[in-house]
Order: sequence, then structure tokens, then C-alpha cells
Amino acid sequence: MTITAMTEAAAEAGIDSACRALHLPTVRTEAASLADTAAKERLTHRAYLAEVLAAEVDQRDGRRRARRIVEARFPRLKRLEDFDTAVAPAIAPATLAALGRGAWIDAGEPVVLLGDSGTGKSHLLIALGMAGCEAGRRVRYVTCASLVNELAEACDDRLLSKVVARYGRLDLLLVDELGYVSVDPKGWRRASWNPRCHRPGRVGTRILKQMRASASPTAVQIRSALNGGWVGR
Repeated sequence: MTITAMTEAAAEAGIDSACRALHLPTVRTEAASLADTAAKERLTHRAYLAEVLAAEVDQRDGRRRARRIVEARFPRLKRLEDFDTAVAPAIAPATLAALGRGAWIDAGEPVVLLGDSGTGKSHLLIALGMAGCEAGRRVRYVTCASLVNELAEACDDRLLSKVVARYGRLDLLLVDELGYVSVDPKGWRRASWNPRCHRPGRVGTRILKQMRASASPTAVQIRSALNGGWVGR
């Protein structure tokens, strides 16, 4: 590759044009200021290139996280660090930290939050979803009634496979408000027993939030203090 000498103006124009073609908006806007900083700090060319590319990656990651949060459709934003441990003092900090890291999502292990009203289930549900979004995972929040009704309507319209496939692209599905309302039995069967919904790796991980303990007898439970309930999988 031949390197041609050029003026500063020509170089800036070339960077602008190339960044537009390559879809590198952060490099396009930050290259000049980072070049001035690199000159003052006497960075090598390789170090400067590393800095400008890192800035692009950081901005792209930030935009991806923000997009994931919007796509998740949370009713409100909650974070694990804001969780009031006084509401559930027996939940070990190590348990919250482990859930926040999200290894259970990658392993496809479902989590069930059980307990009475006001014990922090909704906060944890949304906060774990937020943590997933900030890690770049595809997350969706939905109430149990909405999910069941959507599946029932899709079945009636012969669109069930399409809807299930859409949910199957998620890494984490948050199902809220189990036990609060009555649901369509047909839709519930679709949500509970459709084999594609329970095949590991096909729909990712689910978090179910319930009012009363009714976890699957095959679930492995982790004791927590959601007012005598469980955080389990």
C-alpha cells in the first residue's frame, strides 16, 4: 500500500468521507481531537489508532445498550444497585451479584421470583432485565396476560409459529404478573406447553414473577427472602 502525503485539510476530508462510507460516526467526529491529544501525549501511530477505534467501539456499545433497553419495553427502569435489601434482607448479596452477571442466561436457566406483594419482585425482575440489556442481550418484558392473549390470538390467526419464532430470538423473556389475573386457558396451554418454548437454546431464558409458590416440581430452588418465597431456576 502506497502512502501519499497530503495537507491537513485533505486528510480531514478523506477521514470524513471514509468514515461515512464505513459507518464510523464516532471516528468521524472524534478523530481530529484525538489526533491533537495524541500529538501532545506523543503517542505512536498504533496507539492513536487503538484510541480512536476504542472510542468507536465504546460509543457503539452504548448505543446498542440503549437500543436493547428500548426494545425490552420495560414499564419503568430499575437497577440492581438500587434494590432495597431491607425489603428482603435474607437475599445474599452474592446471589444478587451472581444473577446480575447473567451466566444463568447464557446457560438457558430460568429464574422464578416468588413472594407476597411489596417484597421487591418487580424491582428484581426489571433490574435483571436491565442488566441483561446492558450486557448486550436481547430482552423483552411482558405481562402474563398479554403474552397468553398474544399467543391465543396468534393461534386463531394461524400465526403462532411466527410469534413463537419472534420470542425465540430473545436471550431473556421477563414474564410479570402471574397470579394476578385470569388468563385464556387455550393461550396458557400455548405459553406453558408449546415444545418450542421449552427447548433449550430456542427461546433463551425466562424469568417468571408470581404471587404464590407454584414452581415446577423439577425446578432447582435457591432460597431467598422474598417473604418466604424463592429465587430459583
